[in-house]
Amino acid sequence: MKRQIKRQAAMPIKGALCFSGAVLLSWSMVTNAEPAVSSELAPLPPAPQVNEKMAELGRHLFFDRRLSGNTSHSCASCHDPEKGWGTGEPMSHGYTGVLYFRNSPGLFNAAHRERFMWDGRLDGDDLGTLVRDMLTEAHTMNMDSRLAQERLKQIPEYMEMFEEVYGAEPYGGRIYGAIGEFLKTIRTVNAPLDDYLRGDGSALSDEAKRGKELFTGKAGCVQCHSGPTLSDGNLYALGVPDHPGLFGDGIAAVSHEGHEGSGDNGESRNQALRQVALLRHYASMGTPNYMNLRSDVGLYVVTKDNEDVGKFMTPSLWDVGHTAPYMHSGVLETLEDVVDFYAGGGGKAKNKSELIQPFELSESEKSDLVAFLESMAGDAPQVAVPEMPAYQVRQFGQN
Repeated sequence: MKRQIKRQAAMPIKGALCFSGAVLLSWSMVTNAEPAVSSELAPLPPAPQVNEKMAELGRHLFFDRRLSGNTSHSCASCHDPEKGWGTGEPMSHGYTGVLYFRNSPGLFNAAHRERFMWDGRLDGDDLGTLVRDMLTEAHTMNMDSRLAQERLKQIPEYMEMFEEVYGAEPYGGRIYGAIGEFLKTIRTVNAPLDDYLRGDGSALSDEAKRGKELFTGKAGCVQCHSGPTLSDGNLYALGVPDHPGLFGDGIAAVSHEGHEGSGDNGESRNQALRQVALLRHYASMGTPNYMNLRSDVGLYVVTKDNEDVGKFMTPSLWDVGHTAPYMHSGVLETLEDVVDFYAGGGGKAKNKSELIQPFELSESEKSDLVAFLESMAGDAPQVAVPEMPAYQVRQFGQN
C-alpha cells in the first residue's frame, strides 16, 4: 500500500526545527492524523539485509558516467561521498547545460526513508524507481534505458557481474535494482548520538547533552525530528526562502563547471538556467498556470492543492553535520544559520505551519544545540571509487 501524506494537526508548539533530501504516492489526505513517529528520540533502525554481490555491481554503476546520455554524469556527480553524498553547493546541477533549482539531498540511510524528493513525490519503499527517475529524467542524467543496457553489454566485466547476480544480461530494471541495493549500504556509522541512545552515556559531550535538552524542550525540534530516522516523514510550509541564485538579486553567480558566470550577466544567466529547469518540472507535473509561478512551490506540483504551496519534506537529521548547505533551497549555509532561522520563527508563508514559533536562545545555548546536531553525524563516508571497466568489441553472433 502506498503511503499517504498526513495533514499536521493544528497544534502550536515552540520552534519545531525542520530541515527542509515512477511510482507517485497516493495523495489522499488524512486530517488531524496522529504523528507518523513517536515524539521520542530513538537509535537508528537495524541495517537492512543487503545482497552483497548486487550491491557491489551497484557500486560500480553508481560511479559510472556511461549511465548518462552523453557520458558526462554519474550518480556520484550529484551525490558525492566526499560531500556528504550531495554536491556541497546550495543548488545542484544536472545533465550538461542544466542548472538545477533545489539542493541535492544526502543519501544517508536511504533504505529507511518514508519518501523521496523534497516534494515527497516518490515512495520510500521503491529505491529502484528512485534510481530510474534520476537516470532517465532529462534534467538529471537523460539516459534511455535501452541505450544503457546496450552500453553495458559491450563491457565484458559488467556482463560477468550481471550474470553472477541475476543470471541474465544487463536490462533497465536490473540496472536500477543493483544501484538501489548499493544505496542500502549508505548508512550512518558511529554517530555519538546513536551510541548514546543505545546506552553509552559517555558518548555525548556535556555540551551536546545540554543541547539535547533544548532539542527536546524549549527549541521544540523533536516535534518534527524524532523516532529512529529523526524525521516524522511529513511535509510542512516553513517560509524557507528560495535561494537568490534562483530568484533574486545581489548574489554572486553560483559556480558550476562550464557555466560559472561573473557580474550581473553571469548572475542573470544562471538564474535563467535554473528557472528553465524549474518550469520544465512544473510542466512535466501538470502544474496549473505554471508560467506565472515565481517561486518553488514544493508539494503543490503533486497535489495541485493551494494548501500545499511551499511544503517540503522533513528530512532525517542523521549525519546532518556532513550535508551542508541546508534546506530544500540550500539557502542556509551552516547549522548556526539553521538554528537562527527557527529561533526567529521561520520565514514568511501564508500557510506556515503552526508548529513554527519563535523562541529565545542565549549564545551558549545556540552552541549547545549545534553541538547536539553535530553528534548526529557519524564517521565520514569511506567508499572506494571503482576503476571503470572498458568497452570491448563483441564478436558477431554473441550480441
